Amino acid sequence: MNSNSNRIHYVVVYSIFAILLLPLLSTALYSLASQWGATILPDSLTFDWYIQLWSDPRFLQAFGHSVLICLAALALGTILTVPTIFVVFYYFPKLHWVMNILILLPFAVPPVVSSVGLLQLYAGEPLQLIGTPWILIFTYFTIALPFMYRAIANSMQALNLKDLMDAAHLLGASTFRAFLLVIIPNIRKGLMVSLFLSFSFLFGEFVFANILVGTRYETLQVYLFNMRQTSGHFTSAIVISYFVFVLIFTWMANRLNR
Repeated sequence: MNSNSNRIHYVVVYSIFAILLLPLLSTALYSLASQWGATILPDSLTFDWYIQLWSDPRFLQAFGHSVLICLAALALGTILTVPTIFVVFYYFPKLHWVMNILILLPFAVPPVVSSVGLLQLYAGEPLQLIGTPWILIFTYFTIALPFMYRAIANSMQALNLKDLMDAAHLLGASTFRAFLLVIIPNIRKGLMVSLFLSFSFLFGEFVFANILVGTRYETLQVYLFNMRQTSGHFTSAIVISYFVFVLIFTWMANRLNR
């Protein structure tokens, strides 16, 4: 009975996995096809679309822009969020519910509405940030804040924070040194999860990038949008390249987490 039940579970799980994987495999096959019209399978396979893509300076620049902005936003988020969470949990635990409400605010306003407000606020003096990477870095920081706060706060809640800090103080460590050498290593896994999750989300963000900077500081998603009128094989190669990069980044994050 258990054997049949396990077999049914495997069939259901693998079926769902195959259904989810089928569009990706179709896109990968289309990106390798030289021509694919009325036939079930492509006429021939080629890497010309990938060669054309990765030899395009505009694509390489857009790819580099996306990586740079995401890493800068996550670095800013780590520097500001981790100490803030520690201060809230250690010094002001009663404010935890306030922070839970505040971190939901980025989801309360649609991206299009937020973009219009940012356009009106930063289009002129004294801070003219529209069209520059700085507006995206600060905007992406607010987007990543809920993911980072929730994951790091969960790791912080799992610690006996008061006892750890008291023990570190008894051994002669300052609060800053205890936070740096005791607390951060204990929340490393939550921090890594938050960074990976945030990077994956930000790397595919389109609305803010298109409205706030557009082609003035073209990111990967804006590049994909602008190239939508070209060959479908070429755009499929962009999508697969994006997926492979995220997959490699996932593997690196898992290795580093170990």
